[in-house]
Amino acid sequence: MTRAQQVAREKDPIKKAVKLLGPGFITGAADDDPSGIGTYAVAGASLGLATLWTAVLTFPFMAAVQNICSRIGLISGTGLAGILKEHYPRWVLYPAVGLVFVANVVNIGADLGAIADAAGIIVGMPVPWLVIPIALALLGVQIFAGYRIIERIFKFLTLALFAYVIDVFLVHPPLGETLRATIVPTISFDRNYVATLVAILGTTISPYLFFWQTSHEVEDEKAAGKKTRAERRGATWYELRIATIDVNVGMLFSNLVMYFIILATALTLHANGKTDISTGADAAEALKPLAGDFAGLIFAVGMIGTGLLAVPVLAGASAYAVSETFGWRSGLDEHWSRARPFYGVLALATLVGLVIPFTGVKPIDALFFTSIVNGVAAPFLLVVIMLAARNRKVMGNQIIGPVLTALGWIVTIAMFAALIGLAVTSFAS
Repeated sequence: MTRAQQVAREKDPIKKAVKLLGPGFITGAADDDPSGIGTYAVAGASLGLATLWTAVLTFPFMAAVQNICSRIGLISGTGLAGILKEHYPRWVLYPAVGLVFVANVVNIGADLGAIADAAGIIVGMPVPWLVIPIALALLGVQIFAGYRIIERIFKFLTLALFAYVIDVFLVHPPLGETLRATIVPTISFDRNYVATLVAILGTTISPYLFFWQTSHEVEDEKAAGKKTRAERRGATWYELRIATIDVNVGMLFSNLVMYFIILATALTLHANGKTDISTGADAAEALKPLAGDFAGLIFAVGMIGTGLLAVPVLAGASAYAVSETFGWRSGLDEHWSRARPFYGVLALATLVGLVIPFTGVKPIDALFFTSIVNGVAAPFLLVVIMLAARNRKVMGNQIIGPVLTALGWIVTIAMFAALIGLAVTSFAS
């Protein structure tokens, strides 16, 4: 039974809402990984409320991109790498998948390190070795648990993001000042301000989310019994409506968390001169004397929960992309013995990422590297996604409409502008 059918048959409103939220909601939550949290915390600590408006502006663009990816997966019946392989040159496919894989591995390492740092804040002492059992446990769940069980675990982990809602209530934001910063954009050509805007855009619209969203929609249909490509091709109006609600709620949730993190760190760290932080863990530690130990601990707990969600999503996105590129059997619902290359890539991404926290590479340096790689890959991938979403060979008679088309191309142009901005700010430093 498909998710749309389950939603249609469910009478209880709470259970209906739970069933309705799926790939889109998980993608939105995974976007707020420890790397993203660090970016938002740095923005709030260094610039105060000046970037708060970006949470409002980026929402329609994030929602548009992920809705387009969702529709590609639902209607074509295959993931993004599969679309690239079938309809576009190899010189587009291989660099795109290669860049995403490298960026994801480094991001996994940074996120695992952030989980250990956050755990150290909670227990009161450094626990760097904790990344080893965490990484192995996450890998074991992905290999040996079925897709529906994994999906339930992912949904449960999204609750960790509510930690940042709690933190905002603990710092008592001034309503007038907060409202003004939310709806009136701050315009500045200061190098640090421009670099921060580029970082925010890069971490909210990341290439791994494109691959994850399309493949996760396909995975959802496989779990419903649509095992062949022919069975998965096309989507009913109701299925598309359910997917749209799912994605929009997920992206809204993601942006609200971004908003709360910038707000909380701006009103505490920036307001008290604590502007020199590099990661979310730095923010959690700095919050404790300013907003109380509970606020700092809540911030750290949120980082752990989101990290536990983001690491398997990053590894899974890599495994889907590589497997579809080479035509391997793939899917979290596949038994490991029938999809060894898929699970091999998933394990490789996780284990190589696991090594990174022990190499002495600073998390901020790792995140800067991934921002460069993602910044290079994202705009070019978006061009291909937009072309595919309007290609009748890919989408049949269900190509995207004018609203998604307009929003999608605006995002694409903005990402090219961000790439130029990243280059300018990098050379300027």
